[in-house]
Amino acid sequence: MVQAWYMDDSTEDQRLPHQRDPPEYVSLEDLYKKCRVEYFKLNPKTFAEDGVLDSIRKTRGYSYEDEIICSQDCLPDYEKTLKNFFTEHLHTHEEIRFVLEGSGYFDVRDQQDKWIRILVTPGDLIIIPAGIYHRFTLDTNNFVKTKRYFVGEPIWLPYNRPADDMECRKAFVQSLVEGAK
Repeated sequence: MVQAWYMDDSTEDQRLPHQRDPPEYVSLEDLYKKCRVEYFKLNPKTFAEDGVLDSIRKTRGYSYEDEIICSQDCLPDYEKTLKNFFTEHLHTHEEIRFVLEGSGYFDVRDQQDKWIRILVTPGDLIIIPAGIYHRFTLDTNNFVKTKRYFVGEPIWLPYNRPADDMECRKAFVQSLVEGAK
């Protein structure tokens, strides 16, 4: 089961959890309320046959998929690429990741601009909404294999913070305001 918690603002050794002591955990319900991040638990061994992923893809219109392995052996210019993933940014489209093997962290900003760290492990499918500031890093295992999903042709353009004037950012912030009512 995915875990999420508030973390400090440190950028030192990003692969460590940076948990507060004790950690202030965030429930899946609160993760959605505060950040609009959606979560699904799938079986990484049977997802191709059980139909759950197919149903999610059909409902959400995901028509393209690929697979990415993040590790020192598989990523060209590993340290630079990992640093780019960890740079705070947003996208104009949802970011969908289904973890097949390994683990890593997605960090997202809540309404008060505080970091929430999400540990993803095999079977976790998360949907990071368009317009939310976020970042990704590996944990100390330095390995994750994920499937990525897109509506139509893959678009993966990061817009580094600040990007508050982008329409996707404005729409995201508005969704949080409306959800708080």
